Amino acid sequence: MAAGLAEFVVIANRLPVDRYIAHDGAVTWRTSPGGLVTALEPVMRRKGGAWIGWHGAPDEKLKPFEHDGLRLVPVPLSAQEVEEYYEGFSNGTLWPLYHDVIAPPEFHREWWDSYVDVNHRFAACAARVAKRGATVWVQDYQLQLVPSLLRGLRPDLRIGFFLHIPFPPRELFTQLPWRRQILEGLLGADLVGFQLPGAAQNFVRLVRERVGHKTHRDLIYLPEGRTVVARAFPISIDVNAFEQLARSENVTARCKEIRESLGNPKHVLLSIDRLDYTKGLRQRLRAFGELIRDGSIDVDDAVFVQVATPSRERVDQYRILRDDIDRLVGRLNGDVGRIGQQPITYLHASYPREEMAALYRAADVMVVTPLRDGMNLVAKEYVACRYDDAGALVLSEFAGAAAELRQAYRVNPYDINGMKAALMEAMGAEPREQARRMKTMRKTVIENDIDHWATAFLDELNFERPSHDKKMRPARGRS
Repeated sequence: MAAGLAEFVVIANRLPVDRYIAHDGAVTWRTSPGGLVTALEPVMRRKGGAWIGWHGAPDEKLKPFEHDGLRLVPVPLSAQEVEEYYEGFSNGTLWPLYHDVIAPPEFHREWWDSYVDVNHRFAACAARVAKRGATVWVQDYQLQLVPSLLRGLRPDLRIGFFLHIPFPPRELFTQLPWRRQILEGLLGADLVGFQLPGAAQNFVRLVRERVGHKTHRDLIYLPEGRTVVARAFPISIDVNAFEQLARSENVTARCKEIRESLGNPKHVLLSIDRLDYTKGLRQRLRAFGELIRDGSIDVDDAVFVQVATPSRERVDQYRILRDDIDRLVGRLNGDVGRIGQQPITYLHASYPREEMAALYRAADVMVVTPLRDGMNLVAKEYVACRYDDAGALVLSEFAGAAAELRQAYRVNPYDINGMKAALMEAMGAEPREQARRMKTMRKTVIENDIDHWATAFLDELNFERPSHDKKMRPARGRS
């Protein structure tokens, strides 16, 4: 692919494809599941776009290639960079810090140095690929320095950034030794997007206090006359695709098979998460186990299906979490189960979207109770699949989705008794009450789908703002 030809460039840690090696050794690529590529694919096709990201294998350099009409530009990472930039700074420092320090973040200078180096590489790649005046959209916490680095290389570009995870309050963010560098990195963008208004407000406040720029509501005035907008754009899903899948004959048949394999209980409760300490698996399993142990529900009447997708298994905290959940499930099933009747079905595996849709259809109660989550699209996927207006959603108030899905049974996942009460209320809801809640949530999700999200962000990014004459204030010696 020739350099400098893309009018629209997406930069993300990963390319939107996974490599597949057939039995005969032939290598092919498959589009990764996920809403982001679904939302951006039409824009990329229309504008001749390019997607920049790592292809998933360390110590390997690949040339740019096309897949299913998409132009993909791989960025190489060494094994050491995967360990320090990705597993280290991105997921050992930023991830826990941005998720309320549920696990303690680690601050290592060599991790930071690797993060800086990799962000430089992504920015340099984008500078080579982007056409003059192109729109560039940088994705997520692994690449927070790219906007500023790219602007230094290509000031002609329109640069947007979207953070898919929470942005922490001042009291947590200021623990980061490189806090000013991160803030200034993000300020290279013309538009910085967040999941919730509170996150945008946190960012603006930190910029005002730590960098010293003048601000007004969601506007940040930079000394060179440029204005940066910090605003919430709650991400969503491809609602139509999920509903069509849920209506298909295969999914309908599989839904029936799932319920039969569970013994056709009165209530099927379901959770689907990455195996991550932010998702609240321990708390919800404890709550369900106590409901059976204290006699509130009978083991013959209710089954809890917990799908935990493998995640970051080379990181120590995640291996420890997996062992903890294995022991917890074993203990609960041993304590309250009976021969031939295990109250908790625990599945540590990844499943295709069709199987997920069947699970959503089979579940009477969807339990989405993270301790902290930027959005949580599983909650929206469940709602999209419930075209029958049946089912109940138990949702953590600390998930970004709670701001939109207000008819869910909201819980504080740290409150085990409160969660038990919410589970009982959801299981005991009359069909008419379920339908009332689900219809309203479905209307919200349908009206605010993934296409609406992408369009709203790109429209704001391409809105031309005149230069300002605001003067920068000194930052009172802070960093």
